[in-house]
Amino acid sequence: MADKRKRRRPDSDTEEDTPTPTPTIKTPHLSSKSLPFQKRLKPDTTILESLKQLADSVKTTSKKPGTLASLSTSLSTSCREVTDLSLDSVQSEIETLVLSLTKSILSGNGFSFNVPSRASSNHLYIPELDRIVLKDKSSSRPFAALGSVRKATITARVMSLVHQLCVRNIHVTKRDLFYTDVKLFSDQSQSDAVLDDVSCVLGCTRSSLNVVASEKGVVVGRLVFSDNGDVIDCTKMGVGGKAIPPNIDRVGDMQSDALFVLLVEKDAAFMRLAEDRFYNRFPCVIITAKGQPDVATRLFLRKMKLELNLPVLALVDSDPYGLKILSVYGCGSKNMSYDSANLTTPDIKWLGIRPSDLDKYKIPEQCRLPMTETDIKTGKDLLEEDFVKKNPGWVQELELMVKTKQKAEIQALSSFGFQYLSEVYLPLKLQQRDWL
Repeated sequence: MADKRKRRRPDSDTEEDTPTPTPTIKTPHLSSKSLPFQKRLKPDTTILESLKQLADSVKTTSKKPGTLASLSTSLSTSCREVTDLSLDSVQSEIETLVLSLTKSILSGNGFSFNVPSRASSNHLYIPELDRIVLKDKSSSRPFAALGSVRKATITARVMSLVHQLCVRNIHVTKRDLFYTDVKLFSDQSQSDAVLDDVSCVLGCTRSSLNVVASEKGVVVGRLVFSDNGDVIDCTKMGVGGKAIPPNIDRVGDMQSDALFVLLVEKDAAFMRLAEDRFYNRFPCVIITAKGQPDVATRLFLRKMKLELNLPVLALVDSDPYGLKILSVYGCGSKNMSYDSANLTTPDIKWLGIRPSDLDKYKIPEQCRLPMTETDIKTGKDLLEEDFVKKNPGWVQELELMVKTKQKAEIQALSSFGFQYLSEVYLPLKLQQRDWL
C-alpha cells in the first residue's frame, strides 16, 4: 500500500549549501538589452578623434567677427549700433542730453526725445555679418503731445534712475527698476521696453546702464572662470550647474579643455546631461537659458565662443520655436537688434532634434505632437526670413516640418529610455558629424 503521508519539508539547516537565488530587477533604461541604434556606435575614442578634428578646424578657420562700420559704405541703407560705454561716459551722455532738453524748454519749444525706431520694419539682416541690425530710422517722442506724453515721462524717469546708478556705481535688476515707480510704469513690460529705448538713445549697450535681468541661465562642464574674483569650477556644480552671472563684466579668466560647447534649449535636457556627466565622456561645456534666451546667457555664450574658440552645437526642440531660439543666439532678435554685435554668437551648428530625426530615429507616433495652425504659420514665416534662406539645410528641415505637420520635444527620446539622449542619440550624432 502506497504511503499516503505527506513528505516532510527538509529542515532549514540542511539547505545551507543551496541558498535560494535572489531575483533580479531590471531597470528598463539600464538593461543589458541593446537600445535602438546603439550597435551603430563606435568606440568613444573614435568619436573623440572626430571632435578633436572639429575643434581644430574651428581654431584654424576662425576669424574676428565683422563690424557694421566695415560694411557701411556698401549697404543700401544706413544702420546703427551701440557700444559698451563706461559709467562715466553714460553719465556724461545723460547730462548732455538733459542740458539740450533744458535749453529747448527755456526757449519755449518744450522737450522731445528722438528715439530710434525698433519697429519690425526697421530691421535688416546682413548676410556678411550673419546677424540682424537696426536701421537708422527714428521717431519723435514729445512731452506736449497727448499720444506720447506718458511714454516721454517714463523715458525721462528711466533716464533719471540710470543716472543715479552711474553716480552710485551699483547694479539693479529690471524688477528693481520697475518697483521704483509702479504707478507710473503700470507694467514691467513698459519699463523694460523704455530701458531698451534709452540704450538706443544713449548709444550704449544695456549692460552699460547697470540694469540687469535676474539670474536665469546655467552652465556646467569643462569650464573654469572667475566671477568677481572667485574661481568657479563648473565640473563641481552638481546637477543644477552654475548660475550665469547677470553682470558679464564680472566674468573673466575663462579656461577649458573642452572640445565643444553644447547649447541646450531646455532645463530638463540640461539636468539629464549634467547628471549623466556627459561632459566627462565627451569633454564639453553645457549651457542653457531654460527656454527663451536672456541677455546674460547670450553674452556668456558669445564670450566663451570668442575667448575659447570652440565650436557651438545646439540641441533644441523639433518645432518652429526651437529654431527661433537657435536663431536668436546666432543672428539676434529684432527686439534687441541695436545690440546684435555684442549678443550674437557666430556659426552655431544645429545638432538636433531636427524634423528629419523623427523618422530617422523612429520616434514613436505617440511621442510626436500635431502642429497647431499657429505653429504652421510660425514655420512658414521662418521660411521667409533671410537668415533661414541662407542655410539650405535649415530650409529643407523647416519644409519637412511644415509638410508633415509634426513636432517633437527633446524628451521624446525618453521613450527609448531615460538616458537614451546621453547614451545613444548625442554620441551617434557626434560620431556621424550630423549637424547643420
